[in-house]
Amino acid sequence: MTQSTNLPTSSFRVRLQGVLASPIVRNFILGVILFNAIILGLETSDVVMEAAGGLIVTLDKLCLAVFVVEIAAKLVAHRGRFFRDGWNIFDFVIVGVALIPAAQGLSVLRALRILRLLRVISVAPSLRRVVEGLINALPGMGSVFLLMGLIFYIGAVMATKLFGAAFPQWFGTIGSSAYSLFQIMTLESWSMGIVRPVMEVFPYAWVFFVPFILITTFAVVNLVVGLIVNSMQDAHNAEADERTDHYRDEVLARLEGIESRLKERD
Repeated sequence: MTQSTNLPTSSFRVRLQGVLASPIVRNFILGVILFNAIILGLETSDVVMEAAGGLIVTLDKLCLAVFVVEIAAKLVAHRGRFFRDGWNIFDFVIVGVALIPAAQGLSVLRALRILRLLRVISVAPSLRRVVEGLINALPGMGSVFLLMGLIFYIGAVMATKLFGAAFPQWFGTIGSSAYSLFQIMTLESWSMGIVRPVMEVFPYAWVFFVPFILITTFAVVNLVVGLIVNSMQDAHNAEADERTDHYRDEVLARLEGIESRLKERD
């Protein structure tokens, strides 16, 4: 009796999972997210709010209601497994923040409602792969950032000792030297803004600045880019494997359902 009672419930959850994962529902949620982002942008205009403030607030609440229904449906479909997926937890937190009443001390939460737009990341597979690639690259990037920190510290100490007396606004302290070197690394006004004025006083200053740019801008930064690209590729392969496993589990669940119904008939 218990088995026959649980079978329809399990079958319903499987069908609900299929509906939530369908392209139609995914695209609908994506459309609601983008529409809600436009609504939240319009709320910042006093002219628009005076003309149609009530309508905009109502549309915002409808969008939030859609998000709540979606989260509730996922909780019913996946139950405890819902919180095993980091993207589900991300969506749950984003929607939960929007449900907190924005009163006095919590008025900042009204500004945080725009974070709902970040749900585009969890809905769009391509954006999800980018974020997963960044997260997976963090361990390798830590070593690269440590190397870059050592290079910046060495460069800041050398620049302070070499150019600090003549150019205290750029290289007077280790902190100002590190900031100036960071500007040089980004290649933002590095030549005419910093290096050439320094070379007017110290003609051979290029011996210091050119190797620093080659090491940081063209070597270390490209190494970070390479780590991110490799991690994104690994995330793409992992997602493909996950889709295969999900399809296999879905087929096995349907076969178990068919087998159970056949046993009941016998």
